[in-house]
Amino acid sequence: MKFFLDTANVDEIRQAASMGILDGVTTNPTLVSREEGKFKDNLVQICEIVNGPVSAEVVSTEAEGMLSEARDLAGLHSNIYVKIPMIREGLKAVKTLSSEGIRTNVTLCFSASQALMAAKAGATLISPFVGRVDDISGVGMDIIQDIRTIYDNYGFETEILAASLRHPLHVVEAALIGADIATMPYKVFDQLFNHPLTDIGLERFLADWDKVKDRVS
Repeated sequence: MKFFLDTANVDEIRQAASMGILDGVTTNPTLVSREEGKFKDNLVQICEIVNGPVSAEVVSTEAEGMLSEARDLAGLHSNIYVKIPMIREGLKAVKTLSSEGIRTNVTLCFSASQALMAAKAGATLISPFVGRVDDISGVGMDIIQDIRTIYDNYGFETEILAASLRHPLHVVEAALIGADIATMPYKVFDQLFNHPLTDIGLERFLADWDKVKDRVS
C-alpha cells in the first residue's frame, strides 16, 4: 500500500518524507486555504520534496473550465495529478484529460457506482471518502470493498485511494481490503508508529542497558 499525506503543509510533508515511506500527497482547496504563500509556488515546492504523485484540485464546475485549469496545473510539474470532482461535467473532463495523458484523481466519491463510472472515463485514481460516509452512519469501508471487487472483476487500472481516513484502524482496514493508496492527515500518519508495548519495551531495554554498559569492552 502507498502512503499519501493529506495536507498542504510543507513542514509536515518534509517531516514525513524524511522517514522514507511517503509516496505522495493530496491537497484540496480547504487544506490550501490554511497555508501561507502562493498556491502554485507551494505546489511546486511540495513536488520537489515528494518523489511521487501530488494531487491539486480544480475549482471550476464546467468541463471546459476544468480542462483549462487541469492543463495549467499539470504543466507546473511532472508529479501533478489533477483532482476532478465526481460530477457529470467532471467525468467529461476526465475522459478528455485521459486522452491527453494528464493523470487525474476523481474526488468526492461516495459510492461504488460513481467509482465504476470514473474508471470507465479513464481516471488514474479514485478517492472514496471513508470517514465522511461513517459520519452519516454508513460504513465507508464497505464502499472500498465494493470498488475493489468491481475493479478486479473487470481489470480496471484505476487505483483506489482511500481518503478521509480518521485514525490508524482506517488505514489497516483499507490495507486489508486491498486499497492501493491511503491518504491521511499527518496526525494519523504519526499515530501509525504508536503502540504502548513498543514504548514499554524500549524503556525496559534502555534501563537494562544502563546496568551493563560499563562492562562493554
